[in-house]
Amino acid sequence: QVQLVESGGGLVQPGGSLRLTCAASETIFAANPMGWYRQAPGKQRELVASLRSGRDPNVADSVQDRFSISRDNARNTVYLYMNNLKPEDTAVYYCYARIAPTTYWGQGTQVTVSS
Repeated sequence: QVQLVESGGGLVQPGGSLRLTCAASETIFAANPMGWYRQAPGKQRELVASLRSGRDPNVADSVQDRFSISRDNARNTVYLYMNNLKPEDTAVYYCYARIAPTTYWGQGTQVTVSS
């Protein structure tokens, strides 16, 4: 059973930056997608960014100019870099790893953007 542990969330002012980190308890091969979803209150969970070997990063259009994703396969870790944060980015951010047919989820980390 793969466990994913997220860190790096918190309260940040508009225009600020955060880096989210997700560490897997087991080896996640580079060909298996890892990435991030988010869920704001009253809204559906949405894909933010994902990454797998051999493909360009997949970043949601709504954040493409502000967020980026990277992955350290040696550490089984994926990162989400969030810049110029806006209040509408406020959500719980969930890390995921896909090892077909199973998708594993982290417990979520809260990101709040507010002045």
